[in-house]
Amino acid sequence: MSGSDTPKAGEVQGEGDYVSAKAYDKAQADFAKDEAKVQQKAKEAEAALEGPEGAELEKARAEAAKGEPRKH
Repeated sequence: MSGSDTPKAGEVQGEGDYVSAKAYDKAQADFAKDEAKVQQKAKEAEAALEGPEGAELEKARAEAAKGEPRKH
């Protein structure tokens, strides 16, 4: 960085891209504040769980709940 603690867009930032992380965090916070969007996504998730891919999604959820690293 250039003498400042604030990274600038497009600047190489080493192992952390703080500009993108900040934008992502803001987008997530904005989404979480929008109850209508959250409810819509919850309905979509429920439909997916009850649909044809439900068993596969449940299997993935159970694997993730174990907290073990993914096997390749």
